[in-house]
Amino acid sequence: MATTIPYFPGCTCKSDALGFEQSSKAALRELGYELKEWERWTCCGTVYSMASDDLMHQLAPVRNLIRVQEQGADRVVAICSMCYNTLRQAADLVRDDPEKLRKINDYLYDEVDFKGGVRVMHLLELLRDVVGWDAVRARVRRPLKGLKVVPYYGCTLVRPKGVAIDDREQPRVMHDLLAALGAEVVDSPFKVECCGSYEAVNRPDIVAAKCHRILADAAKRGTDLVVTSCPLCEFNLDEGQDRIRSAVAGFKGVPVVYFSSLMAVAFDLPEAEWGLQGSHVDPRQVIAARLAAKKEGA
Repeated sequence: MATTIPYFPGCTCKSDALGFEQSSKAALRELGYELKEWERWTCCGTVYSMASDDLMHQLAPVRNLIRVQEQGADRVVAICSMCYNTLRQAADLVRDDPEKLRKINDYLYDEVDFKGGVRVMHLLELLRDVVGWDAVRARVRRPLKGLKVVPYYGCTLVRPKGVAIDDREQPRVMHDLLAALGAEVVDSPFKVECCGSYEAVNRPDIVAAKCHRILADAAKRGTDLVVTSCPLCEFNLDEGQDRIRSAVAGFKGVPVVYFSSLMAVAFDLPEAEWGLQGSHVDPRQVIAARLAAKKEGA
């Protein structure tokens, strides 16, 4: 019987990042876990407020933590790294500051009081700390041998200190997951550099320049795929490649995928569950070519 874990999908995983959710759920089922979202979840607020006296922007994440509490659960998993960051920082804030928690509960007078004690986890944390790499390796039926991948962490998985799920400068969690899947993991000095985030709206030129540095370095290293866990990073790095091509002569591009998609591939799940249908730069051809070459050389 699968272990059920409360799951916060967030807005983007119900729209532009449907494939991220699809592949995550499919891969977790293979490992004996069910990501179960609850009714009445709402947007987490997306970006954690940096103002210490801004409690208004903590209402959305705390309201979602109340929903977890109402289920009698003490943890919740997010797959979007921005949702994880916002929920985790809000949970830590009210845990460490009872007065702010009291004010938030007073404002949310039509809700039950939040008591604290809900642990916010990212899916990568769950895989590393609960499932374990040995269990992941045991489920691999189609090793990704021959597939060269660059893990790209971005900002919100590894910043700020205390919220980061790994070392801020030299994170390993995605490296270790991809290695467990059998891929050839290629390190990049840009793995924790910002992709430009929401400047994609106001300054797409800045975002294009930042993403070009990340992608060009990956291409220089002979990389087949760049792997991420953030829908905004995926958008900037994937869909933004058309803008880069128009600005940089000779830029060929690199496909960008979510780590969960490669889990689904390595677990030999049907292609419909890989979650790659929304990719702007289609990675399926390179995945098929690498795995076919590996099979022929086996």
